[in-house]
Amino acid sequence: MSYIEELREVIRHLHGAEATHAESVPVKEQFQGRTVWDGVVEVFTLHGHPRAERVYAWSHDVDSPKPTKRHVTILHTDDVSSPVLAVRAFIIQEFRNRAIEN
Repeated sequence: MSYIEELREVIRHLHGAEATHAESVPVKEQFQGRTVWDGVVEVFTLHGHPRAERVYAWSHDVDSPKPTKRHVTILHTDDVSSPVLAVRAFIIQEFRNRAIEN
């Protein structure tokens, strides 16, 4: 199974809709001169989803407690309307989650 097919399966499972790959967008997000995220966001067109026409998706490795892969999907909304904004929303949520854990 290809990476795009893998993400399509995750989207189908999480969002209950079929997805067609539209494009791959490289995103590099920096904060105070440091790179905090550097990767490719896959953009998919959703078919039959009640609230969104697009979804942004990617995966990354996680070490907790053993190495594993985490899939991220973020629905297109008025506030999250591009791959860059999807990455920013993800970073903010991760920061909030870590603050709650500590």
